[in-house]
This record gives sequence, structure tokens and C-alpha cells, in this order.
Amino acid sequence: MIITLRALGLGDLLTATPALRGLARAFPRQRRVLYAPGPLASLTTLIDPGLELREARRLGSVANVPVGVRTAVDLHGRGPRSHRILLAAAPRAQLVAFRHEGVRESCTGPSWFQAEHERTRWCRLLAAYGISADPDDVDLPRPPWPPPAVASGATLLHPGAASRARRWPITRWAAVARSEQAQGRRVLITGSRSELGLAQTLAQAAGLASDSVLAGRTSIAGLTAAVAAAGRVVCGDTGIAHLATGLRKPSVVLFGPVSPQRWGPPANRPWHVALWAGREGDPHGGEPDPGLLQIGAREVLDALASLPPSY
Repeated sequence: MIITLRALGLGDLLTATPALRGLARAFPRQRRVLYAPGPLASLTTLIDPGLELREARRLGSVANVPVGVRTAVDLHGRGPRSHRILLAAAPRAQLVAFRHEGVRESCTGPSWFQAEHERTRWCRLLAAYGISADPDDVDLPRPPWPPPAVASGATLLHPGAASRARRWPITRWAAVARSEQAQGRRVLITGSRSELGLAQTLAQAAGLASDSVLAGRTSIAGLTAAVAAAGRVVCGDTGIAHLATGLRKPSVVLFGPVSPQRWGPPANRPWHVALWAGREGDPHGGEPDPGLLQIGAREVLDALASLPPSY
């Protein structure tokens, strides 16, 4: 058995897609188990149909790790806590992990580079242990389940993000929504249940009907299908941006405190446009990042005008 730890969110799972596929190719006959949040199970079937998901919403919730597995892979972080959780599985062959001075068993692992792109980071980790993975192996198959009927060809706007530092002002989102509507495109607003109020505020500011709000009404599977059916996506630096990348959906992604060189789409895909003012800040800040605020509605509209109608 190969066990892998990535007890993080939607975007985190998707940036680990190349590494997870590298593991699938390296161990095609081994049982492969991923510890990650349960709501992401539908996505794991698109990444690697043979991957089993066991519920782990955070490190503290990882439980019942089997003992005596072949290999344990830390795609969660640099350790030491995540390393020790996997060492409890007593891997017979190896622990695949970045070097941490507090964990002797990780001493043969590579060093951690903070400024590295997230996809490249995990592929480099595997390469250090002789496992090949391509950082650009991000494409997902179209989900087999049906999308919301209203999503076909629509422009999806996703104003939410985990922190206020990565949330663009609602007035600017509303300007984008009105422009898309004026060009005859259906506009839908996505988000989690906790972002429903934000989505409703945007709908009201843009003069959109209440049925334009998908926030709080879709599961991860439903959101994935909506992105696959949509015409284009506009969002901040958050999970849905990686869905748009994986599903090859034309997108405009607004970066603020973190550079797209660390979390953005592959540079060789011009149908994804990453907007960034060139300055970094605190991604967990309590106010919109100053760099994010340097991006105006006109820049987003110009980027949308540059997108192909589909890809």
C-alpha cells in the first residue's frame, strides 16, 4: 500500500495532481490511499481513478493509519508533524518527504524552497526518490456527472477566497458582471456555503437575478461540472482557478499577495490569464492586499476580451 497525505483544500489537491499521477504510474499495482478532506472525493476519481480517499480535513483528524505500508508520501508540507503522522504507518520501503532537521528519517530528502511553484515542488520531491512526475500534467477529464443546467456557456464569477487579503472589491466584480451581461453572456456567481452572503451582495450590486447565485448550492462535484460546462471563469487566487486550469477552461485569475509564479496556471497556456501587480504581501491578511487593489476592472475586462471563446 502507498499512503499519501494532503489534508488541505481544493486548490491544494489540484496542484498535487501531477505528483499523484506520478505515484500512480510508479506504483500501478499497489493500493493507493490519499488522506484528504472527504468532499474532495469526486475530484480524486478524475485525478487517479485508482486512488482511495480517506477523510482527513486537517492534520489533527488523520486517524487509523495502517501500519506496515510500503511507502508513505508527505505531500502536505515540510514537516515535522506531517512526517511523524506518516512514520506512524511504519513504511517498509521509505518515507518520501522533504528534509526536516527534527525528523531523522527524513534526512535523505531534498531541501524545501519557499518560492517554488506548488506543482513543481511536489514533482521535485518525488524525483529525489526516483519517481517521475510532470508538473504540467494537470488536465482533468470532463466529469461524468451532469452540470447545473444554467451553467452551459456561462461566465462564472467567484468573488470569494479563504482570506480577505485575496478578495477583490465587490464593486469591481459588479462592473465585470454588468459588462459580461451587456455582451449577452449569462453570469453566474459561485462560492461555498459560507460565501453565500458575499455572492448575494454581488448579485444585488450587479443587478443579477437571484437564480444567478450558485454559491452554497453546489458540492465540489457540482462546482467541477459547472466549470466544465461554463464558457469562462473569473476568480481570485483560490481553488476554482485550479479547476479552470485542469478543465482547460478560459480564465482570468486575480493574484494579490502571492505571485502566480508560485500558484498560477502553466505559463504555456494563453487561455489562462494571470493578473498580478508584481508585489507580494500577507496571504492571510485581514484586508484586501494592496497589490490586488492595483488591479482595476478595466484590466480584467481587457483580459476577458483576449480570451478565446473556448478551448
